[in-house]
This record gives sequence, structure tokens and C-alpha cells, in this order.
Amino acid sequence: MKRKLIAALLLAGAVRIPAQDRFSGSVATGTVTAQRLPLTLVDAISRGMKTNLGALLAAQDVHSAEGARGEALSRLLPNVTAGVSEISQQINLAAFGFGHLPGFPQIVGPFGLTDVRATVAQPILNFKSIYNTRSATIEQKAATLSNQDARDVVALVVTGLYLQTTAAASRIETAHAQIAAAQAVYDQAVDFRKNGVVPAIEVLRAQVELQTQQQRLITYQSDVEKLKLRLARAIGLPDGQAFDLTDTIAYSAVPSLKLEDAIARAYTSRMDYQSAAARVQAMELSRKAIDAEKLPTADFNGNYGDIGPNPDNSHGTYSAGVSLSVPLFQGGRVKSELVQADAELERRKAELADLRGRIAFEIRTAYLDLESAGKQTVVAKSTIDLAQQQLAQSQDRFAAGVTDNLEVVQAQESVATANENYIDSLYVYNAAKATLARSIGNAEKTIPSILQGVLQ
Repeated sequence: MKRKLIAALLLAGAVRIPAQDRFSGSVATGTVTAQRLPLTLVDAISRGMKTNLGALLAAQDVHSAEGARGEALSRLLPNVTAGVSEISQQINLAAFGFGHLPGFPQIVGPFGLTDVRATVAQPILNFKSIYNTRSATIEQKAATLSNQDARDVVALVVTGLYLQTTAAASRIETAHAQIAAAQAVYDQAVDFRKNGVVPAIEVLRAQVELQTQQQRLITYQSDVEKLKLRLARAIGLPDGQAFDLTDTIAYSAVPSLKLEDAIARAYTSRMDYQSAAARVQAMELSRKAIDAEKLPTADFNGNYGDIGPNPDNSHGTYSAGVSLSVPLFQGGRVKSELVQADAELERRKAELADLRGRIAFEIRTAYLDLESAGKQTVVAKSTIDLAQQQLAQSQDRFAAGVTDNLEVVQAQESVATANENYIDSLYVYNAAKATLARSIGNAEKTIPSILQGVLQ
């Protein structure tokens, strides 16, 4: 039952916990301590923001975009260089056809030349560089927004693992209670058998039920430890660090927020949507930069230096000039690049439109999951009470000799199933709340608050 519910939830898109992608890993920090670390949900999310591999790589993408913008901007700024040259030269005039000039020696030199010079190159008008710089600036903004969206994904991944771990821990608690109940029934059956009240089959049936509950406990304990390992990996805890989850996410009502208001809010606060919109703008500017290659460009080039046979016998010289370049024929290169740019632009527009629809889909799905899981949680809680009453009555009937303990064993299984259904329903409900918070945006703050019944 547990695996089916979780699998259905993952397929529905309510919680995405990637198994092999970068958000499941981290860069571990700190050293292992002998003391067990108490870990709240807020602490886990905070650690994930600092150490999760997805968050770290997204931050590096921002630095890469900053470098690309600086490179594009450099093409609009002056390029200044300085140099010193010292030349010693001897010339054979005969090699240049002047070997028999009257009054001139055939060999000239050696002579020296010292040149100290600074050169400046400055674009005056270059629309391609202007548009490329604007495009790189918006790409940097898009990378920053993507970095913020990566933090939202980290918050959702960590929350999902935290919720799964607390749910598995709840199963351990119920398993202990069920083992205690099964042990009591078994002891009672043994006493009745000794007194000849019941046949041996009653003892065997009670023993099977007891061992079934013990096997469940072993499975639940293993599940908890494996989930804690996954959580530790996602938030960068040092290998081998023992910790305890201190938050128990109980049932709380969903904050009142109309569906259409949630969708409208998401379009302004979802960083992945804002990033996709910025990338469309950046591509539009990149296309303009390609188209601008058909336009004239103007550049300034100048230099100033001191030149002479030696530093003591030299004089300043300079040159300054403005050049205008007009493209006449480019062999269809610009046209081909425009075709590629148009295709990329349309691709980004399509991705933006798809993301807009996906955001609405995610929010609507989260609302449906909340409504369904919320009702299931309430019903499952009531079912536990009914199952406990059924178990108590069957135990009384068995003690009074009215029935055999088959009725007791069946009642015990009903209690186990009711507890399992409640734990699964509560997990699905809280996971849907976390997904709604991520779908709206700013998940780092909204997820902890919505799980407490408040939406910031």
C-alpha cells in the first residue's frame, strides 16, 4: 500500500525526488561528531541551500553568465596596449637593388631604434556588439533567476525526503504498539492452552501474527535508515553523522487561497518562469545582433609614442584615424545565422508557453491531491479509532470464550492496515502542500509555513 501510494504520487508530479540527478547529491561539510544532531525541517532546508550539489552548480552558472557578460561588454570598451621595442639593424642595399648608388655604401649600419608606444582601439559604432552585450546582460539575469529556482527545487527535494523519513518513523511507532498487542494475545493464548481452554491452533495463529508484526518492524527500521542516508546526502551531512528528525508534521488545514489566485501568483513568483521569459528576451537581442552584421561599423585607432636611435635622441610621434566598414557581400552567412536564431527563438518561446501551462497544471493537480488526500486522512484517522474498538471487542470476546482468536488476528490486521493508510494519506497530503508551495514559488519560505497551515 505504501509503495503504491508513493509511486502514484511521484507519477502525478506531486513530489519530484530525483534519484540520480544533481539535486540528490551534495558537497559534505563539517566533521562527524559523537553527539546525535537534532534536525528540524527548516535546518535541513537551510543546510541543503548551502551544500546541495544542484544549488552549488546553479550558483556557478551565475558566475559563468557574469563572465560571458563581461566578455561581451569588453568589445564595446577601449582596448589600450603599451609596448617598448629596441631594434639593432644592418641593411645590405644591394639586396634591394641599390648596390651601385653613387655616394652610398652598399652596407648601411648597424644602427639602433628605440620605440616606446601606446595604442588605443575603440569601437565607435558597432550594433552587433551593443545587442550582444544587452543579450548577455539578460542571460546573466536569467541565470540568477535559475539559481533562485534551483533553491526552490532543493527545498522541495529536502522536504520530500524529510516527509518520507518521518512517515517511515511513524510506522515504527505503530509497529511497536502492534507488537505489544500481538504479544498480549499470544501470551493469553498460551495461558488458555495450558488450561485446556483452546486448541493448539490458537497459539500457532497468535504466534504467526506476532512474528508478522516483528517482521514489519524490521522492514520499517531499515526503511528509516536508508531514507536518512538519502536525506543526509542531499543536505551535505558528513558521512556517518548520526541525527534525529525533531519535527513531526501533523495534519493541518490548507490555507485559504483561491485556485486562480494561486496560478496568478505563481506567474510572478516562479523563478523558472521568469528565467524562461528572460531567455526569450536575450535570444531576441541575439537575433538583432546577427542582423546588425549587415550594418556599417566605425572604429577609432590611434597611437602615441617616442621613437629615435636611443632614448636621449628621440621625438614623439602619433597617429589617429577613424575607419568605416560597410559590408557588401557576406556569402549568405548572416542569412543562415538568422535562420538558426529564428529557430532557437521559437524554441524558447515554445518552452516558455509550455512552462506557463505546466505551472497551471501543477497547481491544479496539487489542489486535487490536497482535496483527495485531505479527505482520505480524515477518514483514515476515523478508521483507526473504529479498528481499535473492533480489536478491543474481539479481545474481550476471545477472553470470554465466545470466539476463537482468528477474529482477534483479523482485527489486529485491520488496525495495522488503518494505521498504514493514515500514515500514507498524511504523507500524500503534506507532500501535496509542499508541491503547492513550490508551484506557487519562493519554496524556501512557503514550504515550512504551509506545512504549519499558513501560507506566506
